Amino acid sequence: MIFVSDVEASADFYTQGLGFTEAWSFRDDAGKKFVSQVDRDETEIILSSQWPDRVGKGMLFIELVAEDWKALPAALKAGGVPFREGWWGYRSLIVTDPDGNELYFPDPNDQGGDR
Repeated sequence: MIFVSDVEASADFYTQGLGFTEAWSFRDDAGKKFVSQVDRDETEIILSSQWPDRVGKGMLFIELVAEDWKALPAALKAGGVPFREGWWGYRSLIVTDPDGNELYFPDPNDQGGDR
């Protein structure tokens, strides 16, 4: 679960920019989404606006098979999603969502260790 300020906007970012699909959501009495789940392959992420003090503090690691990881930079560029290369014990591509939550995609071919 990650915490976001606007579930509707975040779901759009994850579906349109990152290729997830929206599995389900709940709306309040005014019709505004307050929780939603997005899925891609075997990854499920719940987006919640219920705890505003936790917004933007998430850090998720999402593992992809080598072929998908290799195609990721082109897919992110095509979706207009900025990313950067980083290191967290192994080479990673890092995406920051609109609220500041970080998604780390580790290189499956990197054995890790010290730099």
